[in-house]
Amino acid sequence: MRRGFGLLLLLGWIAAGSGCASASKAKNYTPAVPRFFLEVQGQASGDELTLPRSGVKIIANAKPVLTETDITAVELVQVELGKCLGFQLSPTAARDFYRLSVVAQGRRLVVSINDTPLGARRIDGPIADGVVFVFVELADEILPELVANLKATIVDLQREVKKKG
Repeated sequence: MRRGFGLLLLLGWIAAGSGCASASKAKNYTPAVPRFFLEVQGQASGDELTLPRSGVKIIANAKPVLTETDITAVELVQVELGKCLGFQLSPTAARDFYRLSVVAQGRRLVVSINDTPLGARRIDGPIADGVVFVFVELADEILPELVANLKATIVDLQREVKKKG
């Protein structure tokens, strides 16, 4: 029941996000905007983010530490523990995130897609290669379509950034 509700909530958010799409060009994908939030340390205040399947609550900074413009690629990766998402960061974001990961060890990084928290990972050491791996709390069958939507969204966002720049 809980799993179904989380999936329904995610699909609702994705559908709501697609309603905000530009009318000038029809998109052949459902926009999926990834953002990463860092758990606050100690008794600091922040936003409470709840993961959909486990119900884990994490208090995180309201401002994301990584946004959709920091990500250059997303892949579905099979590792020993199962399937996860691998987010490749731009060179500048990778350098900044490396510095952050050095001082934020032990804290959790929460990934949200279209403002819905879907997964978290503990920062257990410096992340120097610019790739952030995160297990998301969704069924494996949904992940290929989610990754395709993330890739398409990132390509469109990068294209928009280049037009403005």
